[in-house]
Amino acid sequence: QLQLVESGGGLVQPGGSLRLSCAASGFTLDYYAIGWFRQAPGKEREGVSCINRSGGSTNYADSVKGRFTISRDNAKNTVYLQMNSLKPEDTAVYYCAVYIPTVQFMCVMRTILYAYWGQGTQVTVSS
Repeated sequence: QLQLVESGGGLVQPGGSLRLSCAASGFTLDYYAIGWFRQAPGKEREGVSCINRSGGSTNYADSVKGRFTISRDNAKNTVYLQMNSLKPEDTAVYYCAVYIPTVQFMCVMRTILYAYWGQGTQVTVSS
């Protein structure tokens, strides 16, 4: 059974850091580009970051550039999102998702492309 499981969310003060993990089971991440998305209450799901198959190309939403870093460890079948300098507006449920890319050297954060999704992990940034 194909499964993505996010972990690492929680409550953090503004300016703090969290590292989210997304572990895959039932399949190997090697063939997939991976994205992180988030959805705040009353808002649409938005792309946060993505990483291509090799890990050599990444994309970030403007709102998180310079603060978040995506990485992958194919040996551990896991992808990470390091989140620094967190702000209250980063509060949301964070999801990881994967798709098989047609262009290997890049990734895109188009929700419709992503075939498999995790259940999400809550991140709350508040003092």
